[in-house]
Amino acid sequence: MTTLDIPYNRKAVDPVECIKAGWELVKPQYWLFVGMTFVAFFIGSAVPLGILMGPMMCGVYLTCFARRRREPVEFGLLFKGFDFFGPSVVATLLHAVPIIAILLPTYVLFYASFVLVLVAQGDDPNPLPLLGVLGTFSLIVLVVVVLIIIVSIGFTFAYPLIVDRRLAGWDAVKLSFKAAMGNFWRLLAMGLLTGVMAMVGMAFCYVGMFLVFPISYGAIASAYEQVFGLAHASEASNLPPPPPIFE
Repeated sequence: MTTLDIPYNRKAVDPVECIKAGWELVKPQYWLFVGMTFVAFFIGSAVPLGILMGPMMCGVYLTCFARRRREPVEFGLLFKGFDFFGPSVVATLLHAVPIIAILLPTYVLFYASFVLVLVAQGDDPNPLPLLGVLGTFSLIVLVVVVLIIIVSIGFTFAYPLIVDRRLAGWDAVKLSFKAAMGNFWRLLAMGLLTGVMAMVGMAFCYVGMFLVFPISYGAIASAYEQVFGLAHASEASNLPPPPPIFE
């Protein structure tokens, strides 16, 4: 399947409804999802450049989509994300490399400017040049933050497309950017809302952040369904969230 065969909806994401749907999605097996997202984060962070983060995120979205299709979800499904190892690593590197390319020169420029100003002053220090460097750097940081936010939002649907539509990494990233830019402000609003939830969670001994992760990923899965629909589940899109599972 090529990206040309997959239509997507613009301005389709409802941030609040996605978060509500994310909660309804994971609620019946909430603690299982907490455990899976914690393990995914731990394993994904164990290798530089997030090489393992891609397969772990694919595993998380596999579990979300399985719940949406009313299929059984168990812990082992998380590791099925490694079936998409190649495409997910490509997507992860395409995400990480531009951010590194933005951050690295920024830090080098800042420290080089700071050192040059200190050396140029010699024994007669003047705070104004230092304040000028700090002010300029603050503006640069603002621009960098905006660029990183744009790049990160562009990658929102990359992993879901890999697992749901079986796209190659590069194709998933291209289509994700097109669809995400067509829903940019709505995805930004959803990201800000889930970010606030994560910060509140961090205030509770940091562990609370992991309690929010399942809802955040569920919200992205719901946003994906609003934008692309769910493959091989034409009826599921019009169904209410699956009923609770009592174990």
